[in-house]
Amino acid sequence: MASNITVAILNWNGIDHLKQYLPSVVAYSGDARIRVIDNASDDASVSWLKNEYPDVELHILPKNLGFTGGYNEALRHIETELVVLLNSDVEVTAKWLDSMEKRMASDARIAACQPKILSWRQKDLFEYAGACGGFLDVMGYPFCRGRIFETCETDSGQYDSAIPVFWASGACMMVRKDAFLTCGSFEETFFAHMEEIDLCWRFWKQGYSVWVEPQSTVYHLGAGTLSKTSPKKTFLNYRNGLAMLFMNSTSTQLFWKIPVRLVLDGIAGIKYIYHGEWNNCWAIAKAHMAFYGQIGYWMKRRKDDARITRQAIPSSVFLRGSVLPAYFFQGKKWFSQVMNS
Repeated sequence: MASNITVAILNWNGIDHLKQYLPSVVAYSGDARIRVIDNASDDASVSWLKNEYPDVELHILPKNLGFTGGYNEALRHIETELVVLLNSDVEVTAKWLDSMEKRMASDARIAACQPKILSWRQKDLFEYAGACGGFLDVMGYPFCRGRIFETCETDSGQYDSAIPVFWASGACMMVRKDAFLTCGSFEETFFAHMEEIDLCWRFWKQGYSVWVEPQSTVYHLGAGTLSKTSPKKTFLNYRNGLAMLFMNSTSTQLFWKIPVRLVLDGIAGIKYIYHGEWNNCWAIAKAHMAFYGQIGYWMKRRKDDARITRQAIPSSVFLRGSVLPAYFFQGKKWFSQVMNS
């Protein structure tokens, strides 16, 4: 199997990650093609790859296009039907591609799926970026099967069934290339963060589905490029979260969701101040200013999206209420508690 798959690894100054994690990808990916897309690194990544892994395909970009632009450019040149977008800090396991490939083959309308993603540091713990499949609440806050906000569950096999999910993690996501391109690829202005959720939202709206296939397991280091406390990451998450909500919500939803979300973001800013994280509070303020500054662009994207047939999204893949009160006030820290509330 895997002959119709390309494993695409985006790299930016990540030679240490390549040294640590690429060997498992080469060892366990069968006859899949492996391609490293280099985002104009200025470390020794490219020369090391040429010397140590001459059989790994190398796609060198002239400048850093970010996660979104880098993958968009790469997928326009990849020839295989299926592409795995894989972070450079992911350790894969034996036959990791097989179950996902079978899942994609079971239904041509499955646009993407992800494996079970566990922590590389603590291998019985779900990893923050995707865990066992992503979900969304009514206000656009993402959470996972196995991770809500900062709480990651221990994996005891409780989520080992394959099910449809709202979004698949960009840390390790198998996509159908034609669906990726047809549905508009990643939103390049996002640069990084939230782009996979926005894309999966468009997949669902255009009649595709997204799945998690837990029979495949990988281990993710996480925060390999930006730490969780980075103000830049805070800025991208809050700006992109607002833009995603604005572009994908219906007109009826739009007029109440955005104002409420702005208030909730303000509360998050106050929390940062309370903890002395002034840089992250300022990052939220800058995110809002950037969102307003690009409002014309977001409106155009909404208009373009309105021309596309909108399919109903199954209620099983999102939370009709808000995950915030369940988590912060009701003490519901596990996915099963929130989705059953």
